[in-house]
Amino acid sequence: MPTSLSLLAALAIGYLLGSIPFGLLLTRFSGLGDVRAIGSGNIGATNVLRTGRRDLAAATLAGDCLKGTIAVLISGALFGPDGAMVAGLGAFLGHIFPVWLKFKGGKGVATYVGVLLGLAWPAAIVFAVVWGATAYFSRFSSLSALVASLVTPPVLIFLLGDNRIGGLFVVLTIILWWRHADNIRRLVAGSEGRIGGDR
Repeated sequence: MPTSLSLLAALAIGYLLGSIPFGLLLTRFSGLGDVRAIGSGNIGATNVLRTGRRDLAAATLAGDCLKGTIAVLISGALFGPDGAMVAGLGAFLGHIFPVWLKFKGGKGVATYVGVLLGLAWPAAIVFAVVWGATAYFSRFSSLSALVASLVTPPVLIFLLGDNRIGGLFVVLTIILWWRHADNIRRLVAGSEGRIGGDR
């Protein structure tokens, strides 16, 4: 059984990796300034895409996803399954509340997927399929993330039979929905921007 100290170390590893603001770093190093000054002000891939640099948006998406996966894999190797789960929580919280940016980070979708990939990759495939199908029919990125995250805990609990990871993703999904509160209000009001820029 992992000790409290090892779980704390796993949480710290996850948080520090999760708090790396790839979107901000990539846009600054590319001479585009502070991505928080444009669009939604978010540091994630969707807002980076508003700079017109698809390559940077793709790199941001990959970085934000993989930091969750790497945190899980490193801590799982060091501290076992419990350490992997705690590190996943830490990475998700680190992305949303990064200490380097005064705890004002992204909405967590890519890191959510990265943690899911590290802990239960079949569920990550389901997430991607649901996200893609919802995006295809609705053309709302935010709605796609909300629907896919809502499906994730039942997939983990009822299809994969993992109550512990499923319980973790209940918590992560609640936080992710909370972070999307403004998007939900715009979806209800019919003012949310669609993929491609129009409404």
